[in-house]
Amino acid sequence: MTLIPFSRGKSSAGSLCRGLALKRRRGGRRAKLFFSFSNMGNTKSSALSKELLEELKSNTKYSEAELCTWYQSFLKECPSGKITKEQFEGIYASFFPGADPSAYARHVFRSFDTNADGTLDFKEYIVALHLTSGGKTLQKLEWAFALYDVDGNGTISKNEIQEIVRSIFNMIPADDQKNLPDDENTPEKRAEKIWAFFGKKENDKISEGEFIQGVMDNKDILRLIQYDEPQKIKDKLKEKKH
Repeated sequence: MTLIPFSRGKSSAGSLCRGLALKRRRGGRRAKLFFSFSNMGNTKSSALSKELLEELKSNTKYSEAELCTWYQSFLKECPSGKITKEQFEGIYASFFPGADPSAYARHVFRSFDTNADGTLDFKEYIVALHLTSGGKTLQKLEWAFALYDVDGNGTISKNEIQEIVRSIFNMIPADDQKNLPDDENTPEKRAEKIWAFFGKKENDKISEGEFIQGVMDNKDILRLIQYDEPQKIKDKLKEKKH
């Protein structure tokens, strides 16, 4: 599920740190990242706590050696142990130089800022990396629901679908949008198509269970709710016809 750029190509926590270093060299603003390290008692520690290390090993696919190496890189680029929303948006901008990913980046940031402190720390980052690059399908869909549930009330409205889809379109250059199928080449058309797949009326809501089951039952919904390059979309549709 290609929902955030860290899941594109070879994924590693180092990709984030390289992005941060690039932004710092370019004069980008500093910021914070996943879970508050102050809550872990680890803010200035150069080593992961045993408890956090065991938790991440148990709940992700990463080894102790990988986690420790990535943590050192993370602290080197983020001495505070945190990344802010602005810095996170800057990372996205480096992945989409010809478009505007800021709105989508804010939504992704919100969905992983689980304690709503306005920052993301190492734990939140690793969880994000795991979910988007190697997590189980159910875990990914639970996160996708959280992404689309903009107001966090436990349901998704048509307006929220439109808001996320619009932010996805902002990441697609105008010339590339012309390569999209006619019935989904605008944010409004794609949102309408998603809503129709769920069989909902204008003011209905989609629960988490309905969202997950709908996406699992219909690959078209899965394709529509995520970012993908227009040419890849055309190729997938061609494969479906044959």
